[in-house]
Amino acid sequence: MTDIISKKLESKLDNKLKSKQKRSPLEDGFKKGKVVNEVLDKPTVMTLYKMITDHVIAYVNGTVSAGKESVLFWGVDDDGASVALKIYLVSTANFKKREPYILGDPRFSHLKKGTKNLVYLWAKKEHRNLTQCYRAGIPVPRPYYVTNNVLAMEFIGDGGAPAKQLLTSEVDANDYAQAISILGDLYKKAKLVHGDFSEYNIFKTEKGLVVFDLGSGVDLRHPNAHEFLKRDINNIGRFFNKRGILVEDSDKIFEDIVK
Repeated sequence: MTDIISKKLESKLDNKLKSKQKRSPLEDGFKKGKVVNEVLDKPTVMTLYKMITDHVIAYVNGTVSAGKESVLFWGVDDDGASVALKIYLVSTANFKKREPYILGDPRFSHLKKGTKNLVYLWAKKEHRNLTQCYRAGIPVPRPYYVTNNVLAMEFIGDGGAPAKQLLTSEVDANDYAQAISILGDLYKKAKLVHGDFSEYNIFKTEKGLVVFDLGSGVDLRHPNAHEFLKRDINNIGRFFNKRGILVEDSDKIFEDIVK
């Protein structure tokens, strides 16, 4: 059955791509052997097929970036708008290291054993965190949909190319001020601590900074929330300091945020 669905999915994607002749030719992300073998296992293929039939997406162009825990695909919806598809790797062992960001968070108190269950919960957790942030007015990719190990969200970038990370951007004092402001808003408005706040997980766009990779984000009731916040403050301060930007005392920032 899964082989039939897989063939249907590839056929549907081929038809969608052929119907978009005016678009630039792009590699079909579902036919790159390594990606298919490591990311698009049968359950993931079935999940994506359902997303197409449910009109969450129309087709997928290909990979945007790949990490140890996930691969980001560039999808397109029925209206031609870009959608970021974050597919978490069910086969990876790296998620075991993520348990401290789930255990202790009262929103996710029931963690079933097994890597697959942990990955599915992580996807759900990132979607939940993005939703809380988006509703609080914090600059994050707008979350659209999550099921199993696939998260669909707003694509931050243009034409399938993601926006530049803070790491590879020219930065100034205004960027630093906004980064610290975002940390405060996360805490006070979204009731979250990012847990992995750094130059690697922030886009610099024409409209300002946009924070992503919210999977590590924890509820303020998590026993290590304050320790994670201190680490976030230190990490981003270290980055801007290396770039020659005058930074505030980390302890003072922490006290200002939590007071």
